[in-house]
Amino acid sequence: MTFRRFNIGVFAASMLLSVFLLFASAKVCAQAESQHEFLSVATPATILYDAPSLNAEKLYVASINLPLEVMVKVVGWMKVRDHHGHLAWIEDSHISTKRFVLINSPVGHIYLSPDQASPLIFQAQRDVILEWLGMIAGGWVKVKHQDGQIGYIRADQVWGV
Repeated sequence: MTFRRFNIGVFAASMLLSVFLLFASAKVCAQAESQHEFLSVATPATILYDAPSLNAEKLYVASINLPLEVMVKVVGWMKVRDHHGHLAWIEDSHISTKRFVLINSPVGHIYLSPDQASPLIFQAQRDVILEWLGMIAGGWVKVKHQDGQIGYIRADQVWGV
């Protein structure tokens, strides 16, 4: 009789631990999904592959400062998603932690301050890359153009936030 209770107790404890680990891993996954990591291409012309190997099929060449969303990291490689949603692998030596964003609307409006009533500094066409200087409360991003102009753009007008 004692042996049977012990087995039931071990079984119940095992089931309770399994349920706890399942919920804990689901919470970690949900947190990971809500916190996107964006990096950028560090070299002028970087090949992206369909697998983490130099022998894999070459998919396309990415230009410097292109923002990429990191999906998976393995030794020497990162699986990334570009602004079109394409997945590819890139050597991690070709990645920079300096962040950039890409205009994803027909025209991006960059203002003097994070307010649409403030003066418009400049406009940028779709696919123009701007340096990301940080998120601002209220859905604004502080950016810098390659010419040195600094301003604010709505986060919904750029990809890579």
